[in-house]
Amino acid sequence: MYKLLDKIQTPEDLRALPENELAELCSEIRDYMVRCCAENPGHLGSSLGAVELIVGIHYIYNTPADKVVFDVGHQAYAHKILTGRKEAFKTQRTEGGISGFPRRDESPYDAFGVGHSSTSISAALGLAVSARMQGRDERAVAVIGDGAMTGGLAWEGLNNAGSSNADILVILNDNNISIDKNLGAFHNYLLRITTSRTYNRVKRKVWNVMGESRFRNWVQRKVRDTKSILVRKSGGSVFESLGFRYFGPVDGNNVQEVIRNLRKIRDLKGPRILHIITQKGHGYAPAEEAPTIWHAPGRFNPETGERISGARKADRYQDVFGEVLVDLARRDEKVVGITPAMATGCGMNLLAEQMPERFFDVGIEEEHAVTFAAGLAAGGMKPFCNIYSAFSQRAYDQIIHDVALQHLPVVLCFDRAGLVGEDGATHNGAFDLAAYRSIPNAVVAAPRNERELKNLMYTALYAENGPFIIRYPRGCGEGVTWKEEPYAELPQGRGEKLLEGKRVAVLALGPCANAAVEAAKVHGAAVWDVRYLKPLDPDMLAESATYEAVLTVEDGCLSGGLYGAVAEAIGRQVPVHGLGIPDRFIEAAPQGRQRAVCGIDQEGIERKIADILKNR
Repeated sequence: MYKLLDKIQTPEDLRALPENELAELCSEIRDYMVRCCAENPGHLGSSLGAVELIVGIHYIYNTPADKVVFDVGHQAYAHKILTGRKEAFKTQRTEGGISGFPRRDESPYDAFGVGHSSTSISAALGLAVSARMQGRDERAVAVIGDGAMTGGLAWEGLNNAGSSNADILVILNDNNISIDKNLGAFHNYLLRITTSRTYNRVKRKVWNVMGESRFRNWVQRKVRDTKSILVRKSGGSVFESLGFRYFGPVDGNNVQEVIRNLRKIRDLKGPRILHIITQKGHGYAPAEEAPTIWHAPGRFNPETGERISGARKADRYQDVFGEVLVDLARRDEKVVGITPAMATGCGMNLLAEQMPERFFDVGIEEEHAVTFAAGLAAGGMKPFCNIYSAFSQRAYDQIIHDVALQHLPVVLCFDRAGLVGEDGATHNGAFDLAAYRSIPNAVVAAPRNERELKNLMYTALYAENGPFIIRYPRGCGEGVTWKEEPYAELPQGRGEKLLEGKRVAVLALGPCANAAVEAAKVHGAAVWDVRYLKPLDPDMLAESATYEAVLTVEDGCLSGGLYGAVAEAIGRQVPVHGLGIPDRFIEAAPQGRQRAVCGIDQEGIERKIADILKNR
């Protein structure tokens, strides 16, 4: 089907092509990527923009001996296609298929496993130093987007690399957007470089004088060669102040330009940074026009770009959060929202649109988001800080030191808690329950449906202690009415008995309570919606201890979460059994399938209750 792409099994095949055929190859890769992702959705927009860059890297560098580390991995689809995984790419992000992110155990070309932001520079520096210490002639390249560059870890890596004299190349892929539009001082700095008045003034004068000619083309190349000097004079160079040699900006969607610059700097020594400008969604018109939507568009028609979406059974938890936050902000002028670059994903874009002065996107900086929220709370505001559960792990110290230790009323909403589906092990929010229930002063709650989320947010708004943590899953709720319902306070440390029963008491947290009710009906067991992991309902515990056995069910790691808390409280009085995420990383699959694998769906709970009764 493809003239050039079908010939390539490894980057060695790529390096055998003449340079004048690489632009056509890039077009073929882009077409293949679009067609695969139309049927099997993934993170498309960033990878479309990085095709020429990845072709250039594998063309100039001797991979896999030379090590390439991608940041997050959203840009790496062309990398997978060119490194022996073209056919397997059709299975990416599916059960038993390849990962949507680089993984060391998947290919020798994946030098470092990723999935979270801002890790590439530190990892590439480690690879560079390791090669030097062992006398290996290897080069290390970190590919990082401008959104990921806002993360604190990226700057820690830059600071260390710049003073190390290590042979490392950092490629800054600047597309002016991460998932949502980038904000902040660093974004403005990059914009100042790429729109340098000095450079553009010189460029206009030269072109006006030369007109269309071969001499103009020669001059154009010379002007590009001096561009870095001009932009540094106009905008300063934070990179060179950190010890890096700066090159760029370069047109990252021109494969000849990418190759020319990579070839020029490949054999230079010491820390270098190549600043390239790309377009997110490049080469596919729908993605160019709506880059936020096409970051991860779901299924679509590759010919027309029409997105294919199934009917939703209920409102998404993310939409409930967004609408309730706006309503609470209208009721209380002190309510503000903070997100680390996930406004659209978590639903906080609604607050950004309707009350922009009360909305703060701090970039990919989870630690800063929490401490910033703590400062707002200390100043008398009422912050709601929304972080994806897996990413909240980065802010663990700030939650303890800056919020809990000072009793500050910060509401932390952990979106995408539990099993998240096709993003797999890097993104599953498996560890929040075990991590945060041990923190003094913390409240940890999980709603079983949309109405409960609404009421927990209302309860948290007026709580005097903190952090008040609300964790809820990715995707649709249970279909209960919630918009028309009045707010109701849900007292801390109080669960709700959902089903009367005998012999076995099932204590379930969050949406697991819904599956537990249906499963328990089969065996006549009792069910509680725990609601608050911390503090646990003492009356619920006391009554549960009178049953023959207790079963806990949670969408979190079994070690240390609800199971651990209940076993600690009443394990000497009654046998306590647990269902949850086992002690291993759960790979990509649809959420329902992941829950079945862990035994926390209705059928799994039924089997466990039957097993308990059989062995009593």
